[in-house]
Formats: sequence, C-alpha cells, structure tokens
Amino acid sequence: MTTVKETVEVGVPVRTAYDQWTQFEEFPRFMEGVEEVRQLDERHNHWTTKIGGVRREFDTEIVDQLPDERITWRTTSGDTRQKGTVRFERVDDTHTRVELVMDVEPGGAVDKVGAMTGTIDRRVKGDMRRFKEFMEERGGESGAWRGRIKPGPV
Repeated sequence: MTTVKETVEVGVPVRTAYDQWTQFEEFPRFMEGVEEVRQLDERHNHWTTKIGGVRREFDTEIVDQLPDERITWRTTSGDTRQKGTVRFERVDDTHTRVELVMDVEPGGAVDKVGAMTGTIDRRVKGDMRRFKEFMEERGGESGAWRGRIKPGPV
C-alpha cells in the first residue's frame, strides 16, 4: 500500500473550503484523471477515472464526516482500493490548511509503476495545488452539504 500526504493553504475561510470539497461532482474541475463523480446519496459516490490510458470505475463510501473538520472515505467496489481523510484547519479568518492523506493499493501494472516512480504522489500534489487555485480564483463555494456522518463498523 502507498500512502500519500499533501497539505496546502487555501486563501478562503475554512467553511468555504470544506463546503466546496463536499461538492464531489466538481472534482473533475481540479483532479487530474477524474472524468466523473456521481453522488449516489449522502454517503456514496461513483467515480470514473482515466489514468495512464486505463479507465476505471469504482464506488466510495464516506465513513466519517464532520463539517469544517474532516471527511473520511474508503472504496467499496471496483478495481481501485483506497481510503483516506481530508482535514480542514482554520489558519485565520481567510485562510484554511487542507491536508489530504490517502492509502492507495496499486492494482494493475500501471498502478504499481506509478507507485514506484512517485506518479501517484505527484498527481495528489497537483490535485491539491489545483484545488487551491480553483478556490482562490472562484472566491466562494459552488454549493455545500453540512450534514454529519458518524463512523460506524467498517
């Protein structure tokens, strides 16, 4: 399993950064290789990605979500195995530290090479940089979901 971690400081309030991250269907606007994310219900999303010429579809489940603090997820089906947490920390009234920690289990040959060469790490760093740019250019969120999901048995 490969663990990647990236932190960026975004020039928006913590509520704004968190609210935008809950808009999963907007992820293709700043995540490289993500073609589509469909939110199925408050806990589940269906992802379509194309990375290194390989198209994959998989489902994720949000297992813990606390507004303005964190969102934790895991995959539940498909070729991709991952879990992670994104945390939001108030720096001041207009800045937020966003930290993403993901555990990715490389599946096929392309994934294994990507893990060995640091491609997964670079992609996550780029996605976080693009999230920062996306938020700072936009200045506000495109929507919000403020519900709380409590962790349960996994």
